[in-house]
Amino acid sequence: MSYDIPRDVQMLGRDIQENQLKYHNKFVLISKEFTFDSAHHLHCYEGKCKNLHGHTYKLQVIMRGQVDSRGIAIDFGDIKRIAKERVIDRLDHKYLNDVLPAMNTTAENMVVWMYEEIHQALVDEQLFPAIKLEEIRLWETPTSYAAITRAMMEEDL
Repeated sequence: MSYDIPRDVQMLGRDIQENQLKYHNKFVLISKEFTFDSAHHLHCYEGKCKNLHGHTYKLQVIMRGQVDSRGIAIDFGDIKRIAKERVIDRLDHKYLNDVLPAMNTTAENMVVWMYEEIHQALVDEQLFPAIKLEEIRLWETPTSYAAITRAMMEEDL
């Protein structure tokens, strides 16, 4: 069995030029996923979830943008920092009924709040409108999630 082991690493300026880093002018979707643990209970609900219980939530943040001269739309580290500051750190290992605005702590309500928080971070950091928040997905269990898209948030009802 033969392995192709590089003998040299590609060097900017020698093997590839700066003007070659950007391969295209397309819009791309960039996504990052997170997990956090929280407890909550639901009001006006007849079923198990009316009682205090917890979940390991999974959050997916999907953004849209064009790449810059380096071929990067938004750094994954920036998505992580924004999501952690605006959502994850505020909810992880917390009682959601205490830390969220007044609402029934359903996945459907929470996903809209999360969208608002992350979108506002993009505005505050002047990344918007170059980078747009396209979708937020919040899994309450491995098989059940709620989602909100930019188009849905912009709809007039």
